[in-house]
Amino acid sequence: MAANTSWSALGKATELRKRILFTLGLLIVYRLGTFIPVPGIDGAALREFMDGAQATIGGMLSMFTGGALGRMGIFALGIMPYISASIIVQLLTAMVPQLEQLKKEGEQGRKKINQYTRYGTVGLATLQSYGLAVSLQSGDMVTNPGLFFIASCMITLVGGTMFLMWLGEQITARGVGNGISLIIFVGIIAEIPAALAQFFASGRSGAISPAVIVGVMLMVVAVIAFVVFMERSLRKIHIQYPKRQVGMKVYDGGSSHLPVKVNPAGVIPAIFASSLLLLPATIGTFSGNQTNPIMSTIMAYFGPGQPLYLLFFAAMIIFFTYFYTFNVAFKPDDVAENLKNQNGFIPGVRPGKRTEEYIEYVVNRILVLGSIYLTAVCLLPEVLRNQFAIPFYFGGTSVLIVVSVTMDTIQQVQSHLLAHQYEGLIEKSQLSGKGRKKGRRKGGARR
Repeated sequence: MAANTSWSALGKATELRKRILFTLGLLIVYRLGTFIPVPGIDGAALREFMDGAQATIGGMLSMFTGGALGRMGIFALGIMPYISASIIVQLLTAMVPQLEQLKKEGEQGRKKINQYTRYGTVGLATLQSYGLAVSLQSGDMVTNPGLFFIASCMITLVGGTMFLMWLGEQITARGVGNGISLIIFVGIIAEIPAALAQFFASGRSGAISPAVIVGVMLMVVAVIAFVVFMERSLRKIHIQYPKRQVGMKVYDGGSSHLPVKVNPAGVIPAIFASSLLLLPATIGTFSGNQTNPIMSTIMAYFGPGQPLYLLFFAAMIIFFTYFYTFNVAFKPDDVAENLKNQNGFIPGVRPGKRTEEYIEYVVNRILVLGSIYLTAVCLLPEVLRNQFAIPFYFGGTSVLIVVSVTMDTIQQVQSHLLAHQYEGLIEKSQLSGKGRKKGRRKGGARR
């Protein structure tokens, strides 16, 4: 697609330019909101705490919220409650027959599911904001602790999350790319310059050797190249269509391919596994591991970089890769039914149940590679970060999100450019057609 796209046409594509400017404007609003603090926070105590937790769970949370958590801004919860609610609703849609029937009702069903997602977002954001407010209060990071602070903190954080959700929906509808994904993308990208500066400062001070710095930079480039390669990898299943007769004409049967991605679930398994692992670590970090023996034990075994943490992280990624693919992203029974309705078939495989079993067999084998790829990309930075004591958070989930969102956004921009070029060609053909008709009329008049 990129080879057939003329990027010089961007200046002529007025509609696309407006969409890009609209998207950039809303993303700037999001970045400004991360610097507006929640009332009642002791900035010095919070800054001291986040500096100590930068290389562990604090850095992970701060990166996903664009630094808003480190400054305790009004967007401190980020967009993660909405993402978690969306994933939960999608999983319930696959398991609950009433929701699955609602999904098949078209636009009205989709609006109803979106409404349930918003309700779930409010519920999750309320629980998370309450836990965060109580944790901040118990960690002596509040100027005036009490019920008023907890209430004001909850209202501010829940309102910030709902505003971010609205921003994301506006970007998706009137801008370029997926709004929710772009908000996470901008949050991650915004923290990279400061993290790199801290990394190189550690190298200059002698805390990290130059060989480690060069090795980490090469590893980042290699991981990005590997992610791009795997995200574009497909397994094509050959589909054949029989001859068909329309009226007195007989049309030859065509052939096509059913593309199956190596990673049909995208970054959803990594995000969902990270969300589950962040819950106990976040509570333990903000409440203080010394004050609670239960949380101290949990953090000792399930803290970032610990063997049980890595094992559980890998198991959850593999589980959600299979579960999300077969229940949401790529259902073999629906694909087989659609092929049967379109009179398509896989050569050598009978339509119906046999086709479903064959597709499920192929997807199962592909997901072995896809789940291993996701696990390796997510765990390798975790292991290296703890082995070489890198002073900032660098995770494979962040790399997956950045690469996937970049590829998707570029693809949408290219689609808009191609549509603009096709519209120009149609207008030129219509104008040339009118010119020919006028020439013919003039020639007839001269006769």
